[in-house]
Formats: sequence, structure tokens, C-alpha cells
Amino acid sequence: MIKPLKIFLSSFPITGLLLLVGCNNSPPGNQADNAQPNQANNVTNTAATYPAAKGCKNVGVLLPESDSSARYEAYDRPLLEQEIKKAVPGVTIQYTNANNNADTQQNQAEALLTKGACILVVDPQDADKAAVIVQKARASQVPVISYDRLIQDPDLAYYVSFDNVKVGELQGQYLADLYQKGANGLKKGANLVLLAGAQTDNNALLFRQGALNKLQPLIDQKNVDLVFDQYTPNWDPTRAQNLMEGALTKQGNDVQMVYAANDTLANAAIAALRTQKLNGKVPVTGQDATPTGIQNILAGDQVMTVYKPIAKEAQATAQLVAALSNGTDPGSLVNGQTDLKGGGKVASVLLTPIAVDKNNVKQTVIADGFVKKDQVCQGAAEKSTACQ
Repeated sequence: MIKPLKIFLSSFPITGLLLLVGCNNSPPGNQADNAQPNQANNVTNTAATYPAAKGCKNVGVLLPESDSSARYEAYDRPLLEQEIKKAVPGVTIQYTNANNNADTQQNQAEALLTKGACILVVDPQDADKAAVIVQKARASQVPVISYDRLIQDPDLAYYVSFDNVKVGELQGQYLADLYQKGANGLKKGANLVLLAGAQTDNNALLFRQGALNKLQPLIDQKNVDLVFDQYTPNWDPTRAQNLMEGALTKQGNDVQMVYAANDTLANAAIAALRTQKLNGKVPVTGQDATPTGIQNILAGDQVMTVYKPIAKEAQATAQLVAALSNGTDPGSLVNGQTDLKGGGKVASVLLTPIAVDKNNVKQTVIADGFVKKDQVCQGAAEKSTACQ
């Protein structure tokens, strides 16, 4: 797989180091098949397919939920609104949140179309069910930009996200490196618990795929034993904690590594480990660089997270909205194509994720203002060198 190009948008400089490293029978998901810049015209659907978008000043933004991840209301919504207003002067933004219900999201999309939305930005609650939204929009010649999570429909105009296989590879590689170093007392026969995200979220499939790209060799060599491998419906932390408790019970607390797909699942796993006085002893991965995740890292209960600069994602999305509204080519902003399960490709903007641990927290998420020092330097985390 060709690595996606790095996109740097001048209004939000990233000071951190960009790190490029790199059982359940459920399908692993789809990888991004990246092309060179300006190859979006090889994709069936381009901006010219959607005449309703020309001159559009009414944009619908639909986000999936707010209960299992704080990012959508805390970061994505304000950043999308800010950047779209900057890119399209005079625009009206209609915003909805599906609250983890695919049917609700479909109804919201129909309502926005009825209210005149001529471009939709949709982060799908369910990757497959959201195809109905794309088709209803297309019937009105309205383009849909799939934001962060991929909608499984060939009539998408664009897809904006991070290289989500790479996200999983960063997580898996971190655990593999710990094993190779013998850190945390890891040795041959270490038992691994895998807590994946929602199976209805295409990103969760890609995260798991990427993690196993790095961990499978250790599993195949019998160095690591994958003793538990489950998806977590709706990324629900209560379900995740129950799953982790079940894994610990099944193994008699004999667990040495935990792959958790994001910081919410990681925090749930840590809660279960804490009950057994195993927190801080068993390495746990995460993702999203949430204040809770960073605090857990600084306190020693979580080993790493993956930072995805959402500001860049919002800026790229806003530029695509502007290109559709202006009827112009997005140019080099589109740096790849993403395969769909049913065939076809979607013109894509794929950004680079960053691995974060206690050693580079200060230089990445804190330096960028993604999290504030006073948000994370509390309790046990306050003793960390990053908080000094």
C-alpha cells in the first residue's frame, strides 16, 4: 500500500513528529488504495456529477454520536462549523447528531434535504445503512462528503479521514515493540486481549486490521496468544468494561496486553484492570488523544494513544465543500482513492495519524493546544514530567 501524502494546512501547524511505522472471523474491512495527486478523475463520481452543489450556501453536517466519544461535540462540530464558514462566506450550516442511531441519522438527513441543504457532510453512525442517505441526496443531485468514517456507497463525492489502517498499525506496533523489549515483564506466551470498536463502523474494521498487521506475526510465532477478540457494539464503554471483565475472568486474570481501539474503550479496560489491581501493569493502547486518554498515559495506566489532528480533517472537508460550491477542482487536496466493499473507489483525502506516549505528549497534543495542560495534569498524572 502506497503511503498517503502528508497534508499540512498552514492555519493549524503541527509541531509533533509524524510517525510512520510500519481470533475473530469477521471481515477485516477495506484498505485505502492511494493514488498520486490529481487522480480523482479516475473515480466514477466527481464534483461535476452534483449540479445542485454549484453556488451552494446551505450545508448539512451530520455527526454520529456523542456518548462514546467526546470528540464529536468538543472538536469536530465547532471545527467543521468554523472552517466551512471560513471557506464559504455567507454559508448556513444545519447541524445534527444521530446519538448512535442509524435510523435517526437517516431521518435527520431527509429533514436537512427538505430544508434545502445542497451539500451534506456525513460521519455515518452505520457505514452500510448510511448508503440510503447518499442515494436520497443523489436523487436531489446533492453530493455527500463522507467524513472520518467511510459510507459504503459508490455515489459518494469524497471521503475525508486519516489512514485508518495506519492508526491500527501504530497501536499494534507499540505493543509489538513492548514485547520485543521485554517491557512490562512481557515474555513468550503473553496473553493478548483485543477490544475492537463497533463492527458497524468501517474505521473499527480498519483499526483492527492494522493492529493485526503488526501483531499477527507474534501470534503466528506463538510468542503472543490472542485469548480474546471482540468488537464493541456502538463503542459503548459499559459493554467494553463488561467484555474486559469477562476476559479477565476467563483467563483467571492472566492477561498481559490489551489492544483497545480508542481511549474510551481503553478507559473501560483500565477500570476492569483496576478492580483486579492490574492497572499500570498491563499495557493498554488507545486512540483519539482525549483528555482522559492523555491523563491515563501520564498516570501510567495506558501506554499510548493515536493523535488525529481533527483541525486538519475539518479544514480539508471545508475546502472540499468550497470546491463543490464554487464548481472548481479540489486539486492536490485529494491524495488517494479508497476501495469500497462492493467495488468502486471514492476520491479521498487521507491524513497522517501520530503515535503519542508519555515521551512526546508535551511536544504534540499539548504544544498544539489539542488538550490543555490543566485538563490532564491532575491526580496521579500531575507527577508526570510532562506536567512539570
